[in-house]
Amino acid sequence: MSTSTRTRILEVAATLVRESPDGDISTRAVCEAAKVGAPALYRHFGDKEGLLSAVVDHGFEKYLATKRERGETTDPVEDLRRGWDSHVAFALDNRNLYRLMNSPAMRTPPAAALESHRILTGDLERAAARGRIRVAPELAAQMIMSANVGVALMLVSRPATFDDIEVSRRVRDALYATVLTPDVSPEMSPSTPSGVPPAAEVPTAAARLSALLRKEHGAGLSTAEAALMKEWLDRVANARPDA
Repeated sequence: MSTSTRTRILEVAATLVRESPDGDISTRAVCEAAKVGAPALYRHFGDKEGLLSAVVDHGFEKYLATKRERGETTDPVEDLRRGWDSHVAFALDNRNLYRLMNSPAMRTPPAAALESHRILTGDLERAAARGRIRVAPELAAQMIMSANVGVALMLVSRPATFDDIEVSRRVRDALYATVLTPDVSPEMSPSTPSGVPPAAEVPTAAARLSALLRKEHGAGLSTAEAALMKEWLDRVANARPDA
């Protein structure tokens, strides 16, 4: 009985969010539509923010399920491009839900947002292990996620101004050209990225070694030594060329 009540409240709230002109809903409207009293809603979700966070997770779960089912291809860079595009596509298909997910009013990030960030960082770590990114995966993930969310929000919230999906692909390619290194030539060693500018060689190598150390669980270093080595390598990888 408890589970069915929670599910009914959640599904009603998700429907009201989707149909709302601005994505906002009241707990009173949810209770009336779900035919439950306010105590039941607060018992299951704590407060309105808890309910909205659960609505976001409920809706975003479908998107994350496709990313989980996709698995990892042999090309992490292509996975990164597809990840950007699928993120924007989800936002356009779920406008109110996406605005809600990224609302400043949400004091606690929904679990779905945190998992999406982890998936992105994982793809970047695989790319780093191949010498394909110029900065540490964590910084690259922050750069990509902030740009991806920014573009998606503009397309969703200001369609009159941002009326061409091509802007998303242009921003994606411009950012990835900054974060990613060119592909590796088949004739070259995997540790030597082709076409990397001299100023980027050391940061790229540092990012790659940091990713490989994490992949190999420290490669013989103690936990403290591995953490210190990662800190040093990430600092080198993230140093600005003009610093």
